Amino acid sequence: MRTLTLAAAIVLAASCRPPGPTFDELLSSATLIDLSHSYDAESVYWPTEDGFQLESSFQGYTDKGYYYAANTFTSAEHGGTHLDAPIHFAEGRWSTEQVPLSSLIAPAVVIDVSDRTLANPDYRVTVDDLTRFEELHSRIPDGAIVLLSTGYSQFWPDRERYMGTDERGAEAVARLHFPGLHPDAATWLAAERSIAAIGIDTPSIDAGQSLLFEAHQALFEANIPAFENVAGPERLPATGAWIFALPMKIAGGSGGPVRIVGVIPADA
Repeated sequence: MRTLTLAAAIVLAASCRPPGPTFDELLSSATLIDLSHSYDAESVYWPTEDGFQLESSFQGYTDKGYYYAANTFTSAEHGGTHLDAPIHFAEGRWSTEQVPLSSLIAPAVVIDVSDRTLANPDYRVTVDDLTRFEELHSRIPDGAIVLLSTGYSQFWPDRERYMGTDERGAEAVARLHFPGLHPDAATWLAAERSIAAIGIDTPSIDAGQSLLFEAHQALFEANIPAFENVAGPERLPATGAWIFALPMKIAGGSGGPVRIVGVIPADA
């Protein structure tokens, strides 16, 4: 009797499926955009980090006749296209594995500020920039992932142009120059909007000359994670696309490498 009841429920559920494309049908007609830089020896990391290293453990044919390849890699959490989990700058907030999927898979809002940032490498995106976007399009919806498009992705992996210096070490941090989010704008997003996450195509949500990382602090205190070194967000429309950003699930981590995919539906 239980089997018959379950079967009947499945048939009923299938018959009640709302009209419209299935997920597979939606993807087949959508455009997929890879918003991640590859990890290699040229990947951009903070000047105090060693960078990405890949070492071959074995590559070739085994004594049993089949081909086999395996590598070992080392990487800081915060380099290349990566997630900043809120615990990175806010005690007691989400670590990497605690960031919910609803913060990683969500509709995208792309705010193009490249006309200001390319003219001023120390530019910080303002509240006026955000409200101007809303005047042109619509209110930033609840649960959206906001991507700030500065135009800096085009400079990757030229460290001099991308982050202001190719020097390494603690002394190089003072020579960083790249745009970011103004702390007032970060506070406004955290208090006045209900976004899932934020991303930027530069090395940090805070501008290169930041000393206190106040945008990080404001966002992360509100459990709003960030994606940094996003690759080419300008390829997405201002609204209508979706973001799938799935990081390495590091227990207790403060971030980690992430593969970000933009999905543009056919009607976007």
